[in-house]
Amino acid sequence: MLLLKGIINTSICSWLLVCGGCMMASDVEDVDTDNVTSTDVEVGVTDLSKTIPVTNDSFVCLKKMYPVRGFFVANLLGRLDDTVSAAMSQEGATYPPGSVVQLIPAEAMIKHHKGWNTKTNDWEFFELNVSEEGSEIKVRGTTQVVNKFGGNCFECHQKAEPQWDLICEDNHGCDSLPIPDFVIRWTQRGDPRCD
Repeated sequence: MLLLKGIINTSICSWLLVCGGCMMASDVEDVDTDNVTSTDVEVGVTDLSKTIPVTNDSFVCLKKMYPVRGFFVANLLGRLDDTVSAAMSQEGATYPPGSVVQLIPAEAMIKHHKGWNTKTNDWEFFELNVSEEGSEIKVRGTTQVVNKFGGNCFECHQKAEPQWDLICEDNHGCDSLPIPDFVIRWTQRGDPRCD
């Protein structure tokens, strides 16, 4: 039964990555997460001193994060209440530094300190390899991260109206995802890091 669950989860995650997942649209190799420096992965960063250290351990099982209307949040700097407040705001809000936002296990956004990258409102986009052993950063970046169909993550998220701080939801101004909600929920429940 566990083998079948693993096969199904792997198939769904693969489908999500093909349809809506983010990855680099260049010949950049996967990130060597044991020897990563800020300059290796962040293109267009205004101020490297504003970088929040991000490692594989920064990403956890979705069930350990705070659920908000179908997505999940956390904060790497201990400011979870501020992140939840921004996520729950009905008028929109700027997320605090350290905020982690995830819709599915294999993708994330992390907010760095103000001034890190003004173009992305200080957000960095991540594609992750997830397994029972944990998370591994596969790709990370700012404006250059795109999906397999050529859709740029930042270009989609920048369509969010300014008060939503690049966070996409149904009524925030972003394009709809090409993935049915039930597939997203199934993928969330199948996060292999939670077993």
